[in-house]
Amino acid sequence: MKYSGWPDPGELVVGRIDEIEDFGVFVDLEEYQDKRGLIHISEVASGWIKNVRDHVREGQIVVCKVLDVDESSQQIDLSLKDVNDHQRSDKIQEWKNEQKADNWMGLAFGEDIEDEQYISIANELLAVHGSLYDGFKQAAIHGAEALEDTDLDDEEIESIVETARENVSVPYVNVTGYVDLENPSESGVDGIREALAAAEGNGDVPEEVELEVTYVGAPEYRIKVRAPDYKTAEAELEASADRAIAAVESRGGDGEYHRERRTDDE
Repeated sequence: MKYSGWPDPGELVVGRIDEIEDFGVFVDLEEYQDKRGLIHISEVASGWIKNVRDHVREGQIVVCKVLDVDESSQQIDLSLKDVNDHQRSDKIQEWKNEQKADNWMGLAFGEDIEDEQYISIANELLAVHGSLYDGFKQAAIHGAEALEDTDLDDEEIESIVETARENVSVPYVNVTGYVDLENPSESGVDGIREALAAAEGNGDVPEEVELEVTYVGAPEYRIKVRAPDYKTAEAELEASADRAIAAVESRGGDGEYHRERRTDDE
C-alpha cells in the first residue's frame, strides 16, 4: 500500500522512470500514491550531460533524494546524482522488504482489507518498530510479546504472529524456557544429572541448533535454544524439556516445564 502523503526534503525515495525529456526525467514515486517527481538534467549525473538517455531509461527503477516539495504546485524536485551506491542498495532492500510486508498484511487480514483498518494496523507497527517489515520480523522472533506496546487487539496480534511465523525468514532466533526438576527418590542427584543430559540431547541435537541448559536456582534450570527459524527453535525447546521431564520421572522424580522464570514467592 502506498502512502497518501508527501515525501520530506532529504528523504530517499524509490521511483520508476516514466518519461524522459531533454531538460530532465519524470519519475513516478513507488511508495507514494499518485505522486510524481522531476529530476532536472543537472541532477541526473555529475558533469556535463550530452544526452539524458545515456544515463537512464524509461521503466528503470531508481533511488532519488528529495530536494524540494511544493504541495501547492504539486511539484517534487529530485536528485539522482546525490545518492551513492550504498544508499541506493539499502533503500532498494528496504523497499523490497516493505513490499513483502504489504503482502503479509494481505495474508494476515485478507486481500480485501479496508484501507482504514490497514492504515490503523500499519501505524501501530510503524510506531513501535519503525516499519511494517520489522514489525512482522519481531513478531516472528518474539511472538505476541513483540506487539505488547501497540494498541492492536488480541485477534489482530494473533493474525500477525501466525502470518509472521509462517512467512518471515530470520537468520537465527533465540528462545528460552525453564524446567523444574526435583528428585526426592534414592537416585537423587544422579537422577537430576541424567535428566540434564537428556535435556541437552545426549548428542542428538540437530547440527544447525545450539542448545544450552544452565542452573538458575533449585529446582529451576534454564534451556536456551538458537536455531535458524522459530518453528525449529520452539520444537527443540519443548523436546528438550520433555526429555528432561521423562528422564527424571523415570528415576522417581518430578518435572515441570514453563516459559517464564519463577519468582521467589511462586
